[in-house]
Amino acid sequence: MVVSIFALELRPFIMLPPAAARRCFHALPPLLRSQTRSSVSRVAAFLPGAEEPSVKYPSLFSVAPMMDWTDNHFRSLARLISRKSWLYTEMIVAETIVYQQGNLDRLLEFPDFQHPIALQLGGSNLENLAIAARLANSYGYDEINLNCGCPSSKVAGHGCFGARLMLDPVHVGDAMQAIASECNVPVTVKCRIGVDDYDSYDQLFDFVSTVSSKSPTQHFIIHARKALLKGLNPEENRSVPPLKYEYVFALIRDFPELQFTLNGGIVNIGQVKDALSKGAHGVMMGRAAYKSPWITLAKVDREVYGISKAGITRRQIIEQYEEYASSVVGKYGPLKSSIRHVTKPLLHFFHAEPGAGLWRRAVDESLRQSESFHELLKETLKVLPDSVLDSPPSYEMLDNSSIAVGPLPLNSRTCFQLASAL
Repeated sequence: MVVSIFALELRPFIMLPPAAARRCFHALPPLLRSQTRSSVSRVAAFLPGAEEPSVKYPSLFSVAPMMDWTDNHFRSLARLISRKSWLYTEMIVAETIVYQQGNLDRLLEFPDFQHPIALQLGGSNLENLAIAARLANSYGYDEINLNCGCPSSKVAGHGCFGARLMLDPVHVGDAMQAIASECNVPVTVKCRIGVDDYDSYDQLFDFVSTVSSKSPTQHFIIHARKALLKGLNPEENRSVPPLKYEYVFALIRDFPELQFTLNGGIVNIGQVKDALSKGAHGVMMGRAAYKSPWITLAKVDREVYGISKAGITRRQIIEQYEEYASSVVGKYGPLKSSIRHVTKPLLHFFHAEPGAGLWRRAVDESLRQSESFHELLKETLKVLPDSVLDSPPSYEMLDNSSIAVGPLPLNSRTCFQLASAL
């Protein structure tokens, strides 16, 4: 009876096509929108064939936001490989959302099975960040993150934006308050340990202290390198500045009320487990998760979250991914979700396996003539050995490497307090 009442109440939304239902949903006042979302979730949980609502596991492991990489297609593949990892969107500039309000589905829509998922915003204009957060809020992201760490000239070179924001922690605090005031999910910051000569632990301490005191921000994702805005390109900024994991662990010591996720230089699950064992609240992996998703993501649920389940195979994942890909090809026009776009995340799926190079060459050839994603898979997967397609993840050769953490620095306030106590 309860289910039928909810269904009757929400029949206009349930009966509409998804795009039309979303437009009607966006037109509702915020309070009614929130109540409607809650009711829809309760109805969905009881509909025939519906899966159990997704559980938002702690963000012990997350996949970093990466421009041109962590799009809807890669995130969908990543979610099929790991059910528990937290996923992040590519950075979306606040102004893009503000000025594309008639095209928001193309920018912000994602399949429900991608939860838990965070939206990363870029920008510094308080009004536009607030508007972008309000518009994004109705899409149901689990977190909204502000980019304060990107050293790309496309980002940092345009005023106070990306990593350059770290030079003005008061403004970042105001920005986080503006974002938080327009959404009903946690707000987080992703940053470096410093920028150019603004790289002492005292300055990082003050950045975290200022932002967390001026806003509801309780979670910081720290790339443990500083950013050099001049002289290094983005790729060099991911490897040339030395890693200083000790800065992150010093923040964990000095701000016990906050949460810190460690990022930078993490390339295997052994390092993830080591960082967590040393006290990190979470670990974020970047390019290693994209370039070798089977070697990394397929081990997360068991090795990080301790969840044992029957080993899934790559053939099974590809079959599931095909359902997703076939549903989105051409959805927003041929230039947005083509066969080439949905194929791109699979190119590293067989990394270091027998036949991987042959398969990529077959894909390249098939992209020129295949009329559907199904046809492409049919023509190319046959070059791979069954042992590659049908074997579950191997845990026998788990990398047990660790991260190098130097002596934890003290901030000047702590030193003064210790000296005064002596």
